Amino acid sequence: MSEQNAAGRAVEAAARPRTLAEKLWDDHVVVKGENGEPDLIYIDLHLIHEVTSPQAFDGLRMADRPLRRVDLMIATEDHNTPTLNITREIEDPTSRLQIETLRKNVAEFGVRAHPLGDKEQGIVHVVGPQLGLTMPGITVVCGDSHTSTHGAFGALAFGIGTSEVEHVMATQTLPLKPFKTMAINVEGELRPGVTAKDIILAVIAKIGTGGGQGYVLEYRGSAIRGLSMDGRMTICNMSIEAGARAGMVAPDEITFEYVKGRPHAPQGADWDAAVEYWKTLPTDEGAVFDAEVFIDANELEPFVTWGTNPGQGVLLSERVPDPAQIADPNERAAAERALEYMDLEPGTPMKEIPVDAVFMGSCTNSRLDDLRTFAELIKGKRKAEGVRLMVVPGSARVRFEAEQEGIDRIVEEFGGEWRFAGCSMCLGMNPDQLAPGERCASTSNRNFEGRQGKGGRTHLVSPLVAAATAIRGTLSSPWDLQDDAAKGITHDAPPREADAAPVRRRLPIMPADEKVEA
Repeated sequence: MSEQNAAGRAVEAAARPRTLAEKLWDDHVVVKGENGEPDLIYIDLHLIHEVTSPQAFDGLRMADRPLRRVDLMIATEDHNTPTLNITREIEDPTSRLQIETLRKNVAEFGVRAHPLGDKEQGIVHVVGPQLGLTMPGITVVCGDSHTSTHGAFGALAFGIGTSEVEHVMATQTLPLKPFKTMAINVEGELRPGVTAKDIILAVIAKIGTGGGQGYVLEYRGSAIRGLSMDGRMTICNMSIEAGARAGMVAPDEITFEYVKGRPHAPQGADWDAAVEYWKTLPTDEGAVFDAEVFIDANELEPFVTWGTNPGQGVLLSERVPDPAQIADPNERAAAERALEYMDLEPGTPMKEIPVDAVFMGSCTNSRLDDLRTFAELIKGKRKAEGVRLMVVPGSARVRFEAEQEGIDRIVEEFGGEWRFAGCSMCLGMNPDQLAPGERCASTSNRNFEGRQGKGGRTHLVSPLVAAATAIRGTLSSPWDLQDDAAKGITHDAPPREADAAPVRRRLPIMPADEKVEA
C-alpha cells in the first residue's frame, strides 16, 4: 500500500515498527539512494546566523542561484553580538564585519531576520522555538552544532557545515545516509536540586564524547516525560557533546501546549490536523534501536565537569579523579593534560574548588525556566565576595518576560550583571570572555581549552549549581546551602536602604508587544 510522505513522494507503508527518527527520515525522503548512495532529504526549516552563512551566500552569487525556499529560512544575530550595550557600534572589526555582512545578505536575498535590537533577536536555538517555527515532525538544519536543541520537539534537527548551508539554500535538500538510533532511557524521579543539565552531563560521562557518534539519540523514560520543554531542550542541546548527530524527544501534550498559539504555529483546523499527525510520531511499540543506554534518575546528583571536554565530569559530591587510576593510556594522557590546564590536583573535593566567575546563559540554559530557577535560589542572598556573575537571557523576548517577573532586579540586587541577549561567554567570539587563569562555573555546553577566552577554565554546571556557586564562592549545589543552614551559616543579604536600589540599564529595544510578521 502506497502513501505520500511530507516531501510529496509516494512511499510504501511501513512494514515494521519504527523509531521516531526513522519515521521522520522516511517522511522526508525525496529520492531514495541506491547501491550505497545517500538519500536526498527535504529540509523544512533552515536557521542561519552571522558566522557560518557568509560563504554560502557568496556561493549562491557566484553560481547565480536564487534561494530555493526563502520562506523556510530565518536569520538572527547571536554569536558576535555585544550584551552590555547594544546601541554602540560593535568594536571588534571581525565581529562587526560578520554582522554587517549578514544584514547585507538577508536584505539582498529577502530572508526574514531579527537583528540586534529587534524584539525577537537572540540565540538562534532560543528564537526558533519561541516563535513557533520549531515543531514536531519537521527537519531543521543550521550551520551550528547545537541545532540538536530543536529535537526536543520531536523534530529531526542537526548542525551542518558551510557547504551544506549553501546546498540547502539552493535546493532545500541534503544528501544524507541514514543515522543509527540509540535509546537513552532515563527512568525514575529526579530529586530536588537535580535538573535536566545533570541528566545530560551524566549521560555524556557514561557513554563518552564519542559514544553517540553516527547516532540519533532518543531520550525516553519517565524522567524525560516529566521535564518541561525548556528542560528537554537542554538535554537535546548537548547531544552533540556525546558525539551524536542529533537528539530527540517524542512529542506529547507538553510539547503541544508549548507550541500552541505561538506566532508561526498552525491555527484552527490546521492545528487539529497537525496534532493528529504529531501523535503518530512516537516510537512504535516493538521498534528496535541499534543501541540502548539506561540511567536511573533516582540516583542522579548535581553534576560538574572537572576537565576540558564535557565527558570529563563527576558528581559534585566527588573528588577530582586521579589519572593514575585510568586504565586506558589515551584517556589517562587526556586527563593529565586536562588537570594541568585546569590547574587541579587529583583528590581535591570538587566542592572546595573556588571560582572567579559564574556565567548563566547560552543556548543550553538561558530560557525563562532556567532564569526563574536561578533567580529563585539567589533571591535575598548575597553574592560571594570576588565572584563576578553575568546573567545573559537567550533572547530579547526572554529578557523582556524575565523583567516582567522582576528577575532582573533579583540579579542586580544580588550583585550580578543583567545583560542583553546573545551567545555571550559561551564562546570567545565576543567581548564577554574570561581572563587567562580565571575559573568559571558556566551553564553553557563546552569546556574546551580557551572556549570562554584564552587561558580560561570552565566547569559545566546546571543553573542551580551556578546559583549556589555564586552564593558560596566554590562549586556548590542547593544541597550545600541546606547543609550550611543546618549549621547556622547564613548567606542572606543585609537589608537594603530605600535609596540603594541598583542602577538599571534600559537601553532602547523594539516594543515587545509589536506584532510578529509571518
